[in-house]
Amino acid sequence: MNDFPWLTTLWAVPLGGALLALLFPARWRTAVRAWALIVSLGTLGVGIWLASQFSPKGEHYQFIESHQWIPAFGAGYTLGLDGIALVLVLLTAGLIPLLLLAGWRDDREVGSGPRVVHYYVALTLVVEAMVLISFVALDILLFYVFFEVMLIPMYFLIGGFGPRGEDAALRAQRSRAAVKFLLYNLFGGLIMLAAVIGLYVLTAREKLGPNGGGTFDFRTVMEAANSGQLGAGPVVLNALFLGFMFAFAVKAPLWPLHTWLPDAAVAATPASAVLMMAIVDKVGTFGMLRYCLLLFPTAAADYAAVICVLAVIGIIYGALLAIGQTDVMRLIAYTSISHFGFIILGIFALTTQGGTGATLYMVNHGISTAALFLIAGFLVSRRGTRLIADYGGVQKVAPILAGTFFIAGLATLSLPGLAPFISEFLVLIGTFTRYPVAAILASTALVLAALYVLWMYQRMMTGPVKSGNERIYDLLPRELLVVVPLLGALLFLGFYPKPVLDAVDPAVTHTLTTIGQHDPAPAVKPEASPTGGTHK
Repeated sequence: MNDFPWLTTLWAVPLGGALLALLFPARWRTAVRAWALIVSLGTLGVGIWLASQFSPKGEHYQFIESHQWIPAFGAGYTLGLDGIALVLVLLTAGLIPLLLLAGWRDDREVGSGPRVVHYYVALTLVVEAMVLISFVALDILLFYVFFEVMLIPMYFLIGGFGPRGEDAALRAQRSRAAVKFLLYNLFGGLIMLAAVIGLYVLTAREKLGPNGGGTFDFRTVMEAANSGQLGAGPVVLNALFLGFMFAFAVKAPLWPLHTWLPDAAVAATPASAVLMMAIVDKVGTFGMLRYCLLLFPTAAADYAAVICVLAVIGIIYGALLAIGQTDVMRLIAYTSISHFGFIILGIFALTTQGGTGATLYMVNHGISTAALFLIAGFLVSRRGTRLIADYGGVQKVAPILAGTFFIAGLATLSLPGLAPFISEFLVLIGTFTRYPVAAILASTALVLAALYVLWMYQRMMTGPVKSGNERIYDLLPRELLVVVPLLGALLFLGFYPKPVLDAVDPAVTHTLTTIGQHDPAPAVKPEASPTGGTHK
C-alpha cells in the first residue's frame, strides 16, 4: 500500500473526472452534476485516507513519489506531503463537494447554453486538481507550472458564468473583473518565473543536480540554501526572495496588491468566489510558508518587519473598507483582505505560535468565508439584489437563513467558541512576542470586525420586513446540507482544534528550526527575593 501513488491519485481523480464530465450528453445536466459530486467525494475519500495514514511524528515529507520529468534541466515529478499541506488538502477536498452542492439546481448561476453546466463543473474540478498538486509538489518547476495553470480555469469561472438574462453592462463588468484577475496574477507569475530561473542558475553553478548540473528539487535546494551552499550574495538572494514573495503576495492577496479580489469576488458566482478566496488564494500563503521561508531564510528574516507592516495595513484597511460597503458580497470580499493580513502576519512573525496560528487560520478562514459567502449567495438569489439597503426583516420570513448567517458572521469576527478565534489568538500572541506594536495595531481589527458584521446583520435581518422581502423563503434541505457541515466544522474546531494543531505544529516547528529561527525569550526581569537573592 505504501508503494501506491496516493498523491498522484489525489489530483488525478478530479482531473480525470473533469475530462469525463465533458463527454456527457448535453441534456444530462443533472447527471453531470451528480458525477462531479461523486468525483469530489472520491477525492475527499483519498484525502481522508492520507490523513489517517499520516504520522505527525514521522518523516517530515511522507507518501513520497519521485520520477524523472525533464532530466536535462534537473526537473522531476516529485510529490510529498507534510502537515501543513495535509490540512490544506483536506480543506480543498472538503469544500469542493459543498460548492458543487450549493449550485446544484441554481442554473441561473451558471448561465445558459446546452453544455454550460458541463463546462462549469469541469472547470471547478480542474481547479481542484491544480490546487491539490500545488500543495503536494516537491519540485519547484512543477509547483510553478500548476501555480500558473490554475489561473486559466479560474479566469473562465469568473468571466464566463453568470445569471441568465443579465444586461450587457453586467457582462462587461464580469469580463473586466476576470481580465484584471488574470493580468495581476500572470504578472506576479512572470516575476516569479524570473526568480525560479535565477534560482536554477545558482544550483547549476554549484552543480547541485544529480548529473552535475542544476536542479529544481525543492529538498535539495532547501538544504543548500540553509547551509550556505548556493554561493550567492545577499543582493541576489534578496532579489530572488522578492520575486517569489511578489507572486505569492498577489495571489494571497497582500495590500497593496489586493485590488483584483473584490471585483472578482462579486463578478463570479458565489461558489466560484468561494473557490477563489477560500481555496485558490491559499496557495499564495502556503507558498510563503514553504518557499519564501525555506529557500531564502536570511532574506525572509530581513524583510519580515516590512511584510508585517504591510500585513497590518491590510488588516485595518480591509476592515475599514468593509464597514463602508453597500454591497453585501463586496463587504465579505473585503473581510477576506483583512483575514489574509492576519495569515501573512503570523507567517512572518517567525514564531511557532504565529506560524501555527497562520496555518490554522488558512483552514478556518476557508470554512468561515465559505459559510458566510454561500449563505449570502442563497439570500441574493432569492431577492435578486446585493444591496444591503434593500434588505430588512429577513429573520421574520426566513429565520433559519438569518440564524445561520448570524453564526457565520460571528465566526468572521472571531467570536470565542468559533474556529477563527483560536487561530487569530495564536497569530496575535506569536506576533506580540516579536513585534508587539504590530500585534496591538492588528488587534484593533477585532473591534472593526464587530462593527461591520453586526451592522450588516442589523440592517439586513432585523426590523420590519421591507417591501420585496416577503417572498424570501427559508433554506432548502439541499442548502442545509451545505451550511450545516460548515457551521459544524466552525463549532468543532472552535472547541477542539487539536487534530489540526497536531498535524501543523511539528511542520511549523521543523520550518522554523530549519531556517534557524527561535521563539523570542520572554522579557521578564527577575524579582528580588526576601533573602536578598533573585528568583524568576
